[in-house]
Amino acid sequence: MEIACLDLEGVLIPEVWIKFSEKTGIDELRATTRDIPVYDELMRMRLSVLEKHKLGLKEIQEVISELTPMEGALEMVDWLNQRFQVVILSDTFYEFAEPFMRQLGWPTLFCHKLKVSEDGKIEDYILRQKDPKRESVKAFHSLKYRCIATGDSYNDTTMLSEAEAGILFCPPQNVIDEFPQFPVANNYDELKAEFAKASIRDIKI
Repeated sequence: MEIACLDLEGVLIPEVWIKFSEKTGIDELRATTRDIPVYDELMRMRLSVLEKHKLGLKEIQEVISELTPMEGALEMVDWLNQRFQVVILSDTFYEFAEPFMRQLGWPTLFCHKLKVSEDGKIEDYILRQKDPKRESVKAFHSLKYRCIATGDSYNDTTMLSEAEAGILFCPPQNVIDEFPQFPVANNYDELKAEFAKASIRDIKI
């Protein structure tokens, strides 16, 4: 049996922090794992900026409530569900992801949690585990599953390396340059083709 392991932001949904940056006009919040590969460094910066501007979970969730999955994302998930087990492996937070999961038909999601005070301040973040995307693929291997993974950023590359096949989806040029071993899909049709190519089964597009 094969599992399709997908990143969430940048693959199926817009980058939440970029959208929040556009809404608030705070340029520092545009940074993502495409720009800063060390996740803790990125999150500490985000939490510091939120505290500085007196912004909390409520304000972020208000922006999320206006967002929808990327065009074609639901059809992509449906296509995968008919051919693979599908798991979303993300560095987002359950407090952010629920509206998107509802729109995508409630796929399985492994991600992180936030520590939020009673007044809505985001005090900290709680990782599910260290290097969770790679560790999830390793766990699936221990259950005798074969994994095909896709993502767009630095924080996806350990998952892509651990899987039997890794695919970059619409990545920035810096990630392409640093990880030339992974094929690149620039749209969902190309992503389907890469999944079909990587599968050990005869999958028709």
